[in-house]
Amino acid sequence: MTATDSALTALSQGWCALSLLHGRIETHIERALQAGHDLSVREYSLLDVLSRQHSGPGGHLRMHQVADSVVLSQSATTRLVSRLEDRGLLSRYLCDTDRRGIYTDVSPAGLALLAEARPTNDTALREALDEAALKPELALLVAAVKNTPAGV
Repeated sequence: MTATDSALTALSQGWCALSLLHGRIETHIERALQAGHDLSVREYSLLDVLSRQHSGPGGHLRMHQVADSVVLSQSATTRLVSRLEDRGLLSRYLCDTDRRGIYTDVSPAGLALLAEARPTNDTALREALDEAALKPELALLVAAVKNTPAGV
């Protein structure tokens, strides 16, 4: 095995560990959100992203920006928005200055559900990270996540 092979193997193992950590966290949060609030992780993430918009210039996200924020394709994001709109948690409307643009706002019911679900999400995230920290192959990644500065 060459030095390059060793580096690629280490890189691959690191990626596998990161993927494993992500999967464990997402599964744990998904169970908690579903049980407590009938929300998926993606639905929660979408409500969270959209709740942070503001009415000023550049304050609303277009659908492609929302898709990027929740790491979904545009079509998957549109389907997700439709499901949440059908549940009365979101509303869509046309942009005043560009009739091709569609904006999405969280409804009062969506904001209330998000406020109820946020502590569940935060607790489940902490639990998943604490559990993963006990696994030697994940401990360094967990430490990196816990030490990431806000806003990154």
